[in-house]
Amino acid sequence: MTQTPRAVVAGGGLAGLVAARHLAGAGLDVTLFERSGNVGGRVWTHERKGFRFDRGFQVLFPSYPTVRQELEFDTLDLRPFAPGACIARPGSRSTLSDPIRDPRALPATLTNEHVSTGDALRIARLALELVRRDPEAIFEDPGPDTTIESFLRERGFSDRFVEEFVAPFYGGITLDRSLSTSSRVFEYTFRALLTSRAAVPATGMAAIPAQLAQKARVAGASLEFGTEVTAVSSDGEEATVTAVGEEYNADAVVVATDPPAARELTGVESIPTDARACVTQYYELPGGTGLETGKRLLLNATEDGPNHLVPHSEVVPEYAPDGTELISATYLGEREESDDELAATTRETLESWYPDRRFDALETRRTDRIEFAQFAQPPGIHERLPGPRTPGGPVYLAGDYTRWSSIQGAMKSGRVAARAVLEDR
Repeated sequence: MTQTPRAVVAGGGLAGLVAARHLAGAGLDVTLFERSGNVGGRVWTHERKGFRFDRGFQVLFPSYPTVRQELEFDTLDLRPFAPGACIARPGSRSTLSDPIRDPRALPATLTNEHVSTGDALRIARLALELVRRDPEAIFEDPGPDTTIESFLRERGFSDRFVEEFVAPFYGGITLDRSLSTSSRVFEYTFRALLTSRAAVPATGMAAIPAQLAQKARVAGASLEFGTEVTAVSSDGEEATVTAVGEEYNADAVVVATDPPAARELTGVESIPTDARACVTQYYELPGGTGLETGKRLLLNATEDGPNHLVPHSEVVPEYAPDGTELISATYLGEREESDDELAATTRETLESWYPDRRFDALETRRTDRIEFAQFAQPPGIHERLPGPRTPGGPVYLAGDYTRWSSIQGAMKSGRVAARAVLEDR
């Protein structure tokens, strides 16, 4: 037997890093095992030839409560997107924004064909309702859950607003353009959008787990890479972890791997494994091309082509070398098309949105096919998710699948799991 750590954390994603930090900070001898060569799990940035490619389009909502507790925003050098979005369809583009935070966009917003006066009033009423709510109480609401679509229909929003704005916008957030996701996800994230602007770190989303890893190390945790946990067992009092053929005994084990691996390691059947997939493809454009979005997403009002496009280098110039621009297109689900076919579709889509322009210079720089980007969140699922103590004994769970699928959910789960360990042990 090798030297026995008092606590083992399996997985170096956001949840595992937060758990390791708080366990080590409380005086436990903590070792975190990560099977890959870097921390972050699904939150990572690949750098190549001066470009920065996040693993799928991701953003940070600075108003998320646990995010504010765990991260130092000044160090991250966050770069915000402009509020709202550009809604695009063949032959036209229009702006929808928050007139309070973005008064220059007021004329375009007021004349936007996708939002009626009635929709604008309903948005205002809903915003007033949500900003008054405790965000943590949203997922604890004992009332009936419903889909995002039903939630909006019940409040009288028009078909056009729901189908041409909300569907692609929340298709980007939940990877579910059908709006069949739990309305609680909509309420929580819409509230976050009202109280902060979506942003990304200047050096890419990988800066987030890098900061968490540094905090864990400062607290005293040991992080070991290239070390996959392949088995976890317990006699009820002590746990045994198998990693790279060696066994480690621990007073507590926090399983913070991805959902399929966590289910396999613990046997907990309530860990959700139904996945939402996506394909994000990055493209280089010559400098000065510009998509004229004002640092906003481009939402596809139709179901043909990508769900949305992102002007990365317009928001964060450091994402691309001088003299170039970086944009991305995200397609929902697992796509059968080849990388070249997807790029051709993106080019055709752009030319339909900008009929007076050509995009022959569009060059594919990276394609990420992410089979498990999120776990599916239909109405009622959050009441069925496992808690941190579900495996029993000295084995605990940390992962967004114990809360809700998000950066907030992941970080919160790490704190909750660490607290459970400390209370029990």
